[in-house]
Amino acid sequence: MKQRLYKFIFFRLLGWNLIGTFDDSIKKCVVIVIPHTANVDFFIALLVRGIWNVKINFVGKKELFVFPFGYYFRSVGGAPLDRSGGKNNVDATVDVFNKHETFRLALSPEGTRKKVTELRTGFYYIAFKANVPIIPVALDYGKKEVKVGNPFVVTGNYEEDMKGILPFFKGVKGKNPERGFEV
Repeated sequence: MKQRLYKFIFFRLLGWNLIGTFDDSIKKCVVIVIPHTANVDFFIALLVRGIWNVKINFVGKKELFVFPFGYYFRSVGGAPLDRSGGKNNVDATVDVFNKHETFRLALSPEGTRKKVTELRTGFYYIAFKANVPIIPVALDYGKKEVKVGNPFVVTGNYEEDMKGILPFFKGVKGKNPERGFEV
């Protein structure tokens, strides 16, 4: 029932399209969503996740997962990030991957809704250390479509791997194009 509602809102009311599909047999991955230029991106992504009917996760500092909000955050796919013991975000997130049989982490490599000239690299090193593929997802407001790319297995050579990932996002326009990361 919810899936039909998500489809009605996304396709009929908002007039968006989905290009590609999400392979739900992939149990662990890092989903990178570019560009991220507006708060509404989150709601578009929630609709798409509901249409796919695939659990896609996020991480947040462990303090967010206490009463009364902890139950809600976990129920919508959240996982607490424990950075105690001097762990950085990458290593703490890899620990989360290791604790779950299924974990599909959605991230915005821009790290903000403001204009950036370089992507943050954490998404890449999380995928590398957790030994999971990266799945690119483009939110193209210019064409009103969400595009899903093929899984990309990273090699540990960031510069070379980005040459294989970034072309997927070429020409994609965010809600606020002047803030979008340019490929």
